[in-house]
Amino acid sequence: MRQKQKTQLGQVGLDGAIAGLIATGPMTVFMLATQRLLPKGHQYALPPEIITGELASRMNVRPHLNKPELLGATLVSHLGYGAGMGMLYSPLSKIPLPSVIKGILFGVTVWAASYLVLLPMIGMSESGHREPGTRNLMMIAAHVVWGSVMGVVADMLIR
Repeated sequence: MRQKQKTQLGQVGLDGAIAGLIATGPMTVFMLATQRLLPKGHQYALPPEIITGELASRMNVRPHLNKPELLGATLVSHLGYGAGMGMLYSPLSKIPLPSVIKGILFGVTVWAASYLVLLPMIGMSESGHREPGTRNLMMIAAHVVWGSVMGVVADMLIR
C-alpha cells in the first residue's frame, strides 16, 4: 500500500512538472507580446534573461556566452523553473476549486515567492522591489497565464 502511494505521488509530481513545462510556453509568448506595450524605458530584457545572465555572471561563465547562447540558456532555465514549480502545485490538485482558479492562485503565489522573497534574498537585481510597477504588472499577468494553463493541464493529467 505504501509503495503504491509513493508511486502515485511521484506520478502526480511528474504530471505537475509536465503541466508547468507546457504552461511556460504560453507564459513566454505573453511576456514577449506584452513587453512591447510597456513604456519605452521599461522595454528592456525580460526577467528570465536578466536572471539567467546574472546567474551566469556569478558562475563566471557569462563572458563565454554570446547572445544566442544566453537566450538558449534562458529558455532552458525558464522551462526548468516552470516545470519545478509545477511539481509543487501537485498537492493542491485535491483542493475542491476549479483548476483555473487553483492555478491562478498558485501562479500569483509563485510570482510573489520568487520576485518578492527568493530573488531579493539571494541579492538578484531582478526583484519585484526594484522593478517599475508596469513591469511587475506584466509579470503578475504572465504568472496568471502560466498558473491558469498549468492548473488546467495538471488537473487533466492527474485525473
